[in-house]
Amino acid sequence: MKKLFILLSILIIGGVAAFVVMRNRDGEPMFRTEKARRGNIVSTVTATGTVNPVTTVLVGTQVSGMIKDIYVDFNSPVKKGQLIAQIDPSTFQAQVAQARANLLTAKANLDKARSTLADAKRTRGRQKKLLALNLVAQSDFDTADTNYETSLAQVSASVAQVSQSQAALRMAEINLKYTRIISPVNGTVVSRNVDVGQTVAASFQTPTLFNIARDLTKMQIDTSVDEADIGKVNVGQPVEFNVDAYPDITFKGRVLQVRNAPITVQNVVTYDVVIQVDNSDLKLKPGMTANISIIVSSRKDALSVPNSAFRFRLAGGKKPGGKQKNLGRGVWVLEQGKPVWVKAEPGISDGNYTEIVSGDLRDGQDVIVESLAREKPAARGPRMF
Repeated sequence: MKKLFILLSILIIGGVAAFVVMRNRDGEPMFRTEKARRGNIVSTVTATGTVNPVTTVLVGTQVSGMIKDIYVDFNSPVKKGQLIAQIDPSTFQAQVAQARANLLTAKANLDKARSTLADAKRTRGRQKKLLALNLVAQSDFDTADTNYETSLAQVSASVAQVSQSQAALRMAEINLKYTRIISPVNGTVVSRNVDVGQTVAASFQTPTLFNIARDLTKMQIDTSVDEADIGKVNVGQPVEFNVDAYPDITFKGRVLQVRNAPITVQNVVTYDVVIQVDNSDLKLKPGMTANISIIVSSRKDALSVPNSAFRFRLAGGKKPGGKQKNLGRGVWVLEQGKPVWVKAEPGISDGNYTEIVSGDLRDGQDVIVESLAREKPAARGPRMF
């Protein structure tokens, strides 16, 4: 008798459970809800960019030759005017010596031309006096006059030769000076592209020997913002970003420049946005990839709902007033177990939650974000053979 009672109890409990389950399946739909809450909403534009020094100087060479000495290495601090490398000067020293000798020769030729001119001038004067006394023929005077004019032209040519030789000497001295590679700015050597004994050729383009960052305590991020978001970005907006090297640190910056030149890659148009960053602790290094959030607007203590609340559509549900126009936007809330549509005008969004700027929604209301009811399978018609 006792066993029979236990068996009947189990059957009754199972029947009640099955009835509840079947009623939930066939009864009113169930929903997943989240409460409307107050909090801070921050609207951002996200992008990726590269950390770079504000000023980077590529140091090259204007003469060709073999690298004789290198006086700096990677990460070496340098001062403006500091000797950082030396190209073998032997060939250029010989060119300077040759140019100086050519200048001396040109000056000697000038002195010789001036002496010849003085002699031709005296001879012309004598011939002129004798011609006046009819003691020489006219042809003798003409010859003396021609020699004078020729000597005068030779002096002019010698003066020009001296100037040309001086210019050649200056050029040789400049080329010799260029064998000393000098740092043009104060900064830090980011990269060194040559080694001692390597030959560099500056025939067609200037080879880069060193890359010097002027000030690593001030960096900038060059990032590309999509054309759909560029209208939200303005100079001066705050920026937060992180890099893979320090995933737990959020760095701060500010929009320095929004460039108007479009960049088109595979029909995708972006614009370069430059972000100014303080790097006093020298944690950021050139070339790091930064994941950036440009803060375009923010609200404090704003009433907000999940973004999915605006995407939810109730099957068969109707807004108050049926199909009336100008009702605005709204969300569905659960009141006493029944879905009710309330007006709610959205504001800014942070990607997960949307601000409610006006409407009938109240703080703490249960907002429907998803239906948990299973859709009934479509009825099958008679099979056709």
